[in-house]
Amino acid sequence: MNYQEAAIYLQEGENNDKFFTHPKNAKALAAYLFAHNHLFYLMELSTALLLLLLSLCEAPAVPMLRLGIFVHATLELFALIVVVFELSMKMRWLGFQTFIRHKRTMVKTCVLFVQFIEAIVVLVRQTSHVRITRALRCIFLVDCRYCGAVRRNLRQIFQSLPPFIDILLLLLFFMVIFAILGFYLFSPNHSDPYFNTLENSLVNLFVLLTTSNFPDVMMPSYARNPWSCVFFIVYLSIELYFIMNLLLAVVFDTFNDIEKRKFKSLLLHKRTAIQHAYRLLITKQRPSGISFKHFEGLLRFYKPRMCARERYLTFKALNQSNTPLVSLKDFYNFYEVVGLKWKAKRNREHWFDDLPRTAFLIFKGINILVKSRVFQYTMYTVVAVNGIWILVETFMLQGGNFFSRNVPWSYIVFLTIYGVELLLKTTGLGPVEYLSSGWNLFDFSVTLFAFLGLMALAFNMEPFYFIVVLRPLQLLRLFKLKKRYRNVLDTMFELFPRMASLGLTLLIFYYCFAIVGMEFFAGVVYPNCCNTSTVADSYRWVNHTVGNKTVVEEGYYYLNNFDNILNSFVTLFELTVVNDWYIIMEGVTSQTTHWSRLYFMIFYIVTMVVMTIIVAFILDAFVFRMNYTRKNQDSEEDNGIVLEKEISKEEVVGIIELYKRSSAATETTQLQKIVLQMDKYGQTSTLFLGRRSRTKSDLSMKMYEEEIQEWYEEHSRKEESQTPSQEPASAPNSSLKPLSLRQRSQTVI
Repeated sequence: MNYQEAAIYLQEGENNDKFFTHPKNAKALAAYLFAHNHLFYLMELSTALLLLLLSLCEAPAVPMLRLGIFVHATLELFALIVVVFELSMKMRWLGFQTFIRHKRTMVKTCVLFVQFIEAIVVLVRQTSHVRITRALRCIFLVDCRYCGAVRRNLRQIFQSLPPFIDILLLLLFFMVIFAILGFYLFSPNHSDPYFNTLENSLVNLFVLLTTSNFPDVMMPSYARNPWSCVFFIVYLSIELYFIMNLLLAVVFDTFNDIEKRKFKSLLLHKRTAIQHAYRLLITKQRPSGISFKHFEGLLRFYKPRMCARERYLTFKALNQSNTPLVSLKDFYNFYEVVGLKWKAKRNREHWFDDLPRTAFLIFKGINILVKSRVFQYTMYTVVAVNGIWILVETFMLQGGNFFSRNVPWSYIVFLTIYGVELLLKTTGLGPVEYLSSGWNLFDFSVTLFAFLGLMALAFNMEPFYFIVVLRPLQLLRLFKLKKRYRNVLDTMFELFPRMASLGLTLLIFYYCFAIVGMEFFAGVVYPNCCNTSTVADSYRWVNHTVGNKTVVEEGYYYLNNFDNILNSFVTLFELTVVNDWYIIMEGVTSQTTHWSRLYFMIFYIVTMVVMTIIVAFILDAFVFRMNYTRKNQDSEEDNGIVLEKEISKEEVVGIIELYKRSSAATETTQLQKIVLQMDKYGQTSTLFLGRRSRTKSDLSMKMYEEEIQEWYEEHSRKEESQTPSQEPASAPNSSLKPLSLRQRSQTVI
């Protein structure tokens, strides 16, 4: 029985790996297993990060981190050799034909080849040259196993490009029309520097689209003729308020459609993986389902750390028909069930049920108190009063040292109330039940920080005064009062993992543009530069005497430069915010060439694409949750996915005997504990609860419940139509004939 191959199919379904990359022989399997473990993943990630961090040390380097050319070139060569090793293992697993078919791997190989040649050239010449290709180093990070979400984001961005480009061309078309019109209308005014040439007209209308230069761009023509404001009003109405919002609507619609198609594709991919695994786990003697022996062998490879108790509970949770075998219909729920964490349901309702009667009554009273609405609304009132007090206290403060050496009495009073609340809830609910709630965990964290802030004030620990500023976080508890606020906050917490991947995607674009910016614009901007440009005042640094005083006129925009990677990131963030971004663009342009504007304009368009995708993602997640809430008004989703399963003493004893017969008696410790627990309380069975957090996939399964059945039927028809033509080719892959692979995959049972 080939348990390992079945486990690999299930992992490919979970990770959305293409089935043509499935290992086809023992040699490929060895390479596959080597390339699919966390040590290999960490090596990939470490190598990619090393290559990216070298930009801190290479010219133009961060002054404190500058390394010699020999050192950083040697480090780069070492990292690239590790990448060569990674790719060689991948080729050994995939085979040459499949390797060259894998587009992302081929792109990575080409980039590796270019980087290798350049690193050798730098090492031989002992001097750096223009290396724009360093911007491609981020491909090594994107290809890491841990960056799968980033790859999905990039794929989604590229899939959203066609409709985005259509609207962008419409926007640029109107911009060109208005630029020509503005040139003819306003170029006769010699005091207007914004429309004196067609190039300036185009550039300034592009900047006007971001409103960064408004109303400055309008004022020279407006001073000459007030009716000229109509031109700018019409332009902004069409470009900014209509086409830009239309762009968001189109991207949101496309994003929504892509999300649905992505969910459908992944769902059917998982279904196919389950079918492949099922065919490998059934036998000729039992073709109608998977026995526990074979299912247990599968889980040994799929989840090696899963204990014997959880393996049996997972099998029982899948087995809805309560027969000795898991049918294919039940096995389709594998991914939903295998992630459950199982715990025995407590025989007692409260943690204090076994205490003496007097203690029981005291804790029972506390339990009733903390669950009452009066207690909850009293605490909401205290939080609201605390918030008002902090606001008044802050309003009355003057500039300077905000932290008194004496601890304010209000701080002690409110912290005492919160401490008493924490103590009552912990004793009334029990530590486990109290900390199982996300809101209670938040309350505990804020109260703990407030206590640390009190310690910082009491013992005059100035470096930790910032903790005191976290006190207003307690006010977030008030948002629990209104359901819409709870939905917003729940959506925000659900979005954090995906937002982190979107943030990393944006940083990757930043890295690419930062490298290009450093290669072309390093050392270009400095104090008192740009004297021939219209933004010279922003870069001026002059000392002059007024009476008996020396006055310094300093324009700080010279700090927005590309002199190293860190400065470049700050500058690019300022360009993303777009407030006065044209000053940076014009400063660099005045020191280089007019073509430099293309860099800043392309960066704005790229960040506009990414930020629009981020906004569309937030809108889609919030609208999706609202629709789900309306559709399932009676369901409680805060508790996640909960599944109950009851197992009898006879079942547990039978599983223990099975493990003993298979020489795996050491794994039965937890099962024996279950038997002892049953004997202690005189029970014949025990109820177990399986829990896991609810994911977007679970919500999607509910939302698209009717359509999913149609997708399954369509998928089945498609498979039936393809079966005759693919059967000969897939036969060798279904059993993996080589003996060495079969021996490697056998279980101990």
